[in-house]
Amino acid sequence: MIAMIAGLGLIGGSFALALRDRALAEEILGVEKSPEIAEEAMRLGLADRIVEFEEGIAEADLVVLATPVDTIPIMAVKALNRATDRQVVMDMGSIKGELCEVVSMHARRGRFVAAHPMWGTEYSGPKAAQRGAFSGRITVLCDTERSDADAVALVERIFRTLECPLVYMDPEEHDLHAAYVSHISHVTSFALALTVLEKEREERHIFDLAGGGFESTVRLAKSAAGTWVPILLRNKYNVLDVLREHIHQLQIMRRMIERDDAEGLTEAMQRANSIQRILR
Repeated sequence: MIAMIAGLGLIGGSFALALRDRALAEEILGVEKSPEIAEEAMRLGLADRIVEFEEGIAEADLVVLATPVDTIPIMAVKALNRATDRQVVMDMGSIKGELCEVVSMHARRGRFVAAHPMWGTEYSGPKAAQRGAFSGRITVLCDTERSDADAVALVERIFRTLECPLVYMDPEEHDLHAAYVSHISHVTSFALALTVLEKEREERHIFDLAGGGFESTVRLAKSAAGTWVPILLRNKYNVLDVLREHIHQLQIMRRMIERDDAEGLTEAMQRANSIQRILR
């Protein structure tokens, strides 16, 4: 199989390494607009060749879209415009509603599979690519009933070979749950970082006194704006919904602290502790 991956950063680069390590692709073609990033991706062994997007579609058996989410819908349409019955187009973005709607009426819709491996880090670019990144990580497939059976089978085979448990959702359900368990975490982390930077003017104090709890909570604030601005704006209504609830919970805790309500704080924290049972 010849795979073409558009976007050789954290997700696309890690997927390239996974395809190579599991011998799932005989050749990997890379698509990158930036010559510097393309050169770095080649140096790191993420692709065998760098090609133009349209040129690569003609050669590839599998077209993988791993670019920022605001670019994926138009790229999916362009790929499907050129796709044949032997080719599969899949994406790896964290927003599915808009994308699936855009491709829904395309004559080649069956050749498209919407996928989202639930993995990521705060780093970006080719250097962020990791081996074994997807092992054990759930991958969500959306609208599979609208994809051709052989296209779904190929994508399922790839992720099962990568040891990814598969979950099936409709696009709207996916975007809602992604806002709850992923997108709000980034908003909170960015906001916490801004709060500390605003209140603590001495950088040395931040460095010296920040413990593991602060570091782990604010870790996501190192994530690239180029990745997360499109995600938050494309999923804005779900993000705003969960953000309203998050602010509400913060206000409740603030009032309990103001009232020296030890019993209320204890009950709230113990209720929050139950998340560990779910995540264990």
